[in-house]
Amino acid sequence: MPPTISTINPSQGPTTGGTTVTLTGTGMTGSTAVRFGSTNATSFTVVSATQITAVSPPRAAGAAAVIVVHPTGNSNSVTFTYVVAQVPVITGVAPSNGPTSGGTSVTLTGTGFTGATAVTFAGVPATSFIVNSATQITAVTPAGNAGAAVVTVTTPGGVSAPDAFFFYAAPPVLNSASPVLGPTAGGVVVTLTGSSLLNASAVRFGSTNATSFTVVSATQITATAPPGTSSSPITVITPGGTSNPVAFTYVATPTLTALVPSSGPTSAGTVVTLTGTNLATATAVTFGGTAVSFTVVSDTQITAVAAAGPAGPVTVTVTTAGGTSPGLTYTRVAAPGI
Repeated sequence: MPPTISTINPSQGPTTGGTTVTLTGTGMTGSTAVRFGSTNATSFTVVSATQITAVSPPRAAGAAAVIVVHPTGNSNSVTFTYVVAQVPVITGVAPSNGPTSGGTSVTLTGTGFTGATAVTFAGVPATSFIVNSATQITAVTPAGNAGAAVVTVTTPGGVSAPDAFFFYAAPPVLNSASPVLGPTAGGVVVTLTGSSLLNASAVRFGSTNATSFTVVSATQITATAPPGTSSSPITVITPGGTSNPVAFTYVATPTLTALVPSSGPTSAGTVVTLTGTNLATATAVTFGGTAVSFTVVSDTQITAVAAAGPAGPVTVTVTTAGGTSPGLTYTRVAAPGI
């Protein structure tokens, strides 16, 4: 019984030939030829009793009847349409940037992509590509050097012009953060320095995005810390990937529970012991708004030298990386008159 053909895929290709088509049907075993019109296929392979692959020969534009030749007789015909091969044109590359390590799935839009045999990035073949249609290809970028890479598509009609680009971005690097401590409520503005920071899409404190950030230059970003707790390393995400982390730690708000002594003379010099919590990162101690000298003894204790001032109560506060504590009252007492 002669073979039968039910489908041909693809059903069209360039007049230059070279299109590999798959014929599906029955009775293919033992086939001796595949013909496109009156011309034999450039080559063919009997894959199974139900499938043959064949390479189209060159032919003038128009429809060609494809048949399978078999000792028992020729098959029915299916139509393969020859089209004039176009020089491919790339009009869009999306996304247009990605890491130097490669692996970015890029959609190329344009015209004349049918029968594409190669896609290159700066002359390096794409890791893989799929011709979705005559106007679209998806390709996976190979590894490349930082900077602009010309993207080309090769088809039987030629090679696209070198006027489409993919930009390889070097991985971002962070060298430092300042400050490295901030309140659990967030809000502190942190300056990050490093390299390859342009086009950053996110700054993260731990797994939480910064409240806001500004790319100042390729070497600097300012970011506002979100609320958080404990250690939350900072990373920056760019088209080049995710940076190394730099340390940032959230500090709880300080508290004061006792002043010893809680009163003293109007003159300066009284050493007061402040007891509380979260005092280790103290940056200021004030008596009635006046900054005084102090020593951090531990996370729960500070000694400070009271400032001179008029008789009466004043509020004592401690400021740390976690904020300013609620105040306690210290009372200045005037010396007795004579």
